[in-house]
Amino acid sequence: MKASNWYLSLPMATIITVIGLGAASVASNEPSSSTPQQVFDSMRDSFQANKAKGVHARYQWELSGPNGGEWWIDVNDGTYKMGKGKIDNPSVTFITSDNDWVAMSNGKLKGTWAYMTGRLKVRGSQAVARKLNEIFP
Repeated sequence: MKASNWYLSLPMATIITVIGLGAASVASNEPSSSTPQQVFDSMRDSFQANKAKGVHARYQWELSGPNGGEWWIDVNDGTYKMGKGKIDNPSVTFITSDNDWVAMSNGKLKGTWAYMTGRLKVRGSQAVARKLNEIFP
């Protein structure tokens, strides 16, 4: 590992890259999502049931800002449910602003940069966080 990256473990770097790339690819079907709700709506079209077989994961987003709020996705063995609000016992929680989530989703803000600058916080299982990109490419 380079000296300049000593503070970022390889697993965490992988998660951050997956979040940044996954969110960008999710919204790439849309001209340019401008609200978190549009980002989540675009995710519905990219769900890969075959990649979600055997997966039991609960994702929570806590977004601040005027278009912020809470969203969740519950993946359960090849199916999923999505909604607004809180989900019990999330496997992973992503915490950021509404603008930063949209920017990451549109590829205008790198997830790595957002994480390193404190604009994105990730709590929970690293393995489950990585799986998000496979399920919603």
